[in-house]
Amino acid sequence: MSPTGLHQAGVTLPQPAQPNLLAVVADLNDGVAPGPLLAELGRAVHALVEGTDPRLLGLPPGDLTVTVGVGPRLVRMAGTSLPGAADLPRFSRERIEPRARGGDLLIQICAGDALLLPVVAAALLDQAGDRVHERWRQSARRGVNVPVGNGLTAPRNPLGFIDGIVGPHTNAEQQRDLWLAGPPAVAGGTLAVLRRMELDLQRFAALSVPEQEAVFGRRRASGVPLSGGPVASGPDLGAKTPDGRYLVPADSHVRRANPAVVGTGLMLRRSYSTDDPAPGLLFISFQNDLRTFTATLAHMDTSDALLRFTTTTASATFLILPGFDRQHPLGSRLFG
Repeated sequence: MSPTGLHQAGVTLPQPAQPNLLAVVADLNDGVAPGPLLAELGRAVHALVEGTDPRLLGLPPGDLTVTVGVGPRLVRMAGTSLPGAADLPRFSRERIEPRARGGDLLIQICAGDALLLPVVAAALLDQAGDRVHERWRQSARRGVNVPVGNGLTAPRNPLGFIDGIVGPHTNAEQQRDLWLAGPPAVAGGTLAVLRRMELDLQRFAALSVPEQEAVFGRRRASGVPLSGGPVASGPDLGAKTPDGRYLVPADSHVRRANPAVVGTGLMLRRSYSTDDPAPGLLFISFQNDLRTFTATLAHMDTSDALLRFTTTTASATFLILPGFDRQHPLGSRLFG
């Protein structure tokens, strides 16, 4: 899929997202200028998605997308007040090695053919050469897509629940909450947060189905909120049983992470299952204000029942650069 246009591919397009992902996080070595490196990577991305790069080893690119982001340190080189210049704060339930926190460069590779992922990563790291060194990488996959209404689908997560139902799905919502409107150097980009989590699958599976549903606030089989209504609708957080108990429990995930409760915009979430180095989840969110993520997680941190089954082992945030073409190389507006 072509990376040209206002936005890079791999965020909202294709829809639904491809089933396989490889995220590679790297640092630039001392003295390396980001501008020329990013321009080279952009040209390599063009060749890879068009199928003309011999480093594809004869594999057809199919629905391949490559999405490139830069970390806070590089953004601050261009301007300390720019979106993406702030590092992620630390949260509870983290067990993160230093090399798995932060990073200068994100290469997100998505495809229907899982064989493409390491081949494309090798080609792009070869293009970067000794200008970068890899920090960590994570391969992951999405569950089977389930219809959630309004023509949308969402996958199940490793805990068996439909994931990513709420988000900025319409063009108006995406312009409001997803894409950066400015300044011009970043317009058309977005901010990404990556969090790799281990999941305590055995302890969660030991719960009864009603107990699992109380953790999430939705029905496991259908995704319907415990307060009723269509799958895609927001839960009725005021709905109570005849004896006065909330139908959507006070510590349920859908209540603690609800944008209206937190007071933030919507985030576009792409969640992937992992099994190496441990069974878990690679959570990726896209939003045009980092506070959308940080305020939501801070609100969840106090009493979200779901977090009791998670331990975060990698964490980073990146400015996903605007779209690019041969006349306007990747990163040229920020580092030109």
